[in-house]
Amino acid sequence: MPGGDKTGNYRMTRFALTAAATLAALVAAPAAAQEVGTTIVGNDGVAIGTVLANDGTGVVVDTGTHQVPLGVEAFAERDGAWTLNTTQAELDTAYGAMLAEQEAALAAALTVGASVVTADAQALGPVTEINGETVVVTHMDTPLALPREAFGVDAEGTLMVRADMAAIMAAMNGAG
Repeated sequence: MPGGDKTGNYRMTRFALTAAATLAALVAAPAAAQEVGTTIVGNDGVAIGTVLANDGTGVVVDTGTHQVPLGVEAFAERDGAWTLNTTQAELDTAYGAMLAEQEAALAAALTVGASVVTADAQALGPVTEINGETVVVTHMDTPLALPREAFGVDAEGTLMVRADMAAIMAAMNGAG
């Protein structure tokens, strides 16, 4: 074998396996490390908030103002504490702005006559009435009164209800 012997190749393979195992442990650590109740610290050394939930792919941090969902890759461990590369004020401002944009998009899309799709991209029907916080959508000649908070707008601007068709049908038939 050019450039090495069996001993050298063994050492290189062992090093590669050890490095791969170390990298896997480092990558997996954030998903397991932010346990509910853990304090998250900002890049200014001040607490941002506490972990409300962690499903292994996403972590919800309660800042006191917002409950912010973040990917586990956003976190780093520094000096025994879990950190984010932001401050509480910056996180609250950015998340608040995003919520305001989503609300503005929903307000523009949620009008009488607008077509509504389900979370699994099936046509539900048109909005036929809006009464304060209640939105009526007609599906196959059946009016469905849904809370406004059940609606959202996807990245393409499509008005959608945050439930799939099976859940809606189950609710219509009294099973939900």
